[in-house]
Amino acid sequence: MSTHGLSPRSPGTALPVAALIGLGAAAYTAWVLEVVLSTGLNPIETYVSELAAQDQPLGGLFRATDFTAGMLVFLGGLLALLRLARHPESRRSWTVAGWAGVTLFGAATAADAWLPLSCAPTVDPECAARETAGLVPATHQAHAVSSSLAMTGALVGIVALTIAARRYGCFAPLARYGPVLVVLELLATAWTLSAIALFTAGRGTWALGAGQRLQVMLVALWLGLLAYSVHRERRT
Repeated sequence: MSTHGLSPRSPGTALPVAALIGLGAAAYTAWVLEVVLSTGLNPIETYVSELAAQDQPLGGLFRATDFTAGMLVFLGGLLALLRLARHPESRRSWTVAGWAGVTLFGAATAADAWLPLSCAPTVDPECAARETAGLVPATHQAHAVSSSLAMTGALVGIVALTIAARRYGCFAPLARYGPVLVVLELLATAWTLSAIALFTAGRGTWALGAGQRLQVMLVALWLGLLAYSVHRERRT
């Protein structure tokens, strides 16, 4: 039987979910390679996605790691949802919403890799001007949509599964440390969105890159914590 509204203990399902989410979290931090690789982009001022722009020398590498991260997390979230679907007595709203958010995040992150920016607007004034005038490829707009969906999914997953962990008495590591990551993620998201709005209005970058890198790093840390929690308790 289920415990506190979650799936029965099932190593056969939980271990693959934990592995997929954990590996996805690791791949999602591939952008830290910019510390040792020469990208030519200032991490304090530039979008993380500009590392994967088509005109960047290492763009192919970062697109590949984004796609890998997205697919791994997507498969992990989907497997967890399928497990819940097979056990109706185990479904609870926060749990389902959380895993749905994780799955959306994975799918949209994978889509990002296929919808790269053509150039880097924060460092290339000509690129920024073309973007403002709508003279860039349609992938710029599509990328903005997929990125927004990815972060929406991440926020839904982070908040909902953290609430589920505390409300349903499961995933002890997530229940303990998740709330701190939720608060930090919301603050980092507010910083990032504010900086993007100011940049779009032509008022500078306001350390946009630092805020966004903190935002995505916190997502990766939370995913790692989720993977550890699933592995430890052998349930989804």
